[in-house]
Amino acid sequence: MIVTTHQAKTNLSKLIQRALDGEEIIIARRNQPLVKLTVVEEAKPKVRFGALKDLVLVMGDDFDDELEDFAEYGPAELTKVAEDEKPYQA
Repeated sequence: MIVTTHQAKTNLSKLIQRALDGEEIIIARRNQPLVKLTVVEEAKPKVRFGALKDLVLVMGDDFDDELEDFAEYGPAELTKVAEDEKPYQA
């Protein structure tokens, strides 16, 4: 759709909605296209590595301890070879 600058001023809200609906809107002056009204794509936030580096100031001594509630989901207990048994040799 091509509109004049005067039409664009008076109907800007309607033209914006039409652009949001996917229609191409071109604003012209004296039949000379000047501007295309387009939808701005949502910018993706940039990843900033190290942005939270000072967030954790103190960590408890038990941080690496196994949680009792999740013990059944951990690896099976390893069986220990009795001291008097010799390891398997091929």
